[in-house]
Amino acid sequence: MSVQIHSAKEGKATVVQLQGKVDATSAPSVEQALIGSIDQGEKKLVIDCAALDFISSAGLRSLLLAVKKMKSAGGSIALAALQPHVKEVFDISGFSSLFVIHGSKAEAIK
Repeated sequence: MSVQIHSAKEGKATVVQLQGKVDATSAPSVEQALIGSIDQGEKKLVIDCAALDFISSAGLRSLLLAVKKMKSAGGSIALAALQPHVKEVFDISGFSSLFVIHGSKAEAIK
């Protein structure tokens, strides 16, 4: 699992790219990256999930904490390019209603 943070010039969004698996081992680093961006004043985050193969309940919890913090800061978090099996996890858990989900990173940045 790796987390890469890139500031996107379009739409003034910060893009967080998730790769591999977000599970109990990697979720704390994902949470730290997202909360760190919010604490630095970011108001629009795009989480690029194109290379995300798996997300556990620990990963969902990290995203939940980030979206709650972002909402209280007056910003938004969007998800982009979810693979079908990962999107199914979001749908079943009810997390799809917490995020705006886009088909691609480019759509989410707009």
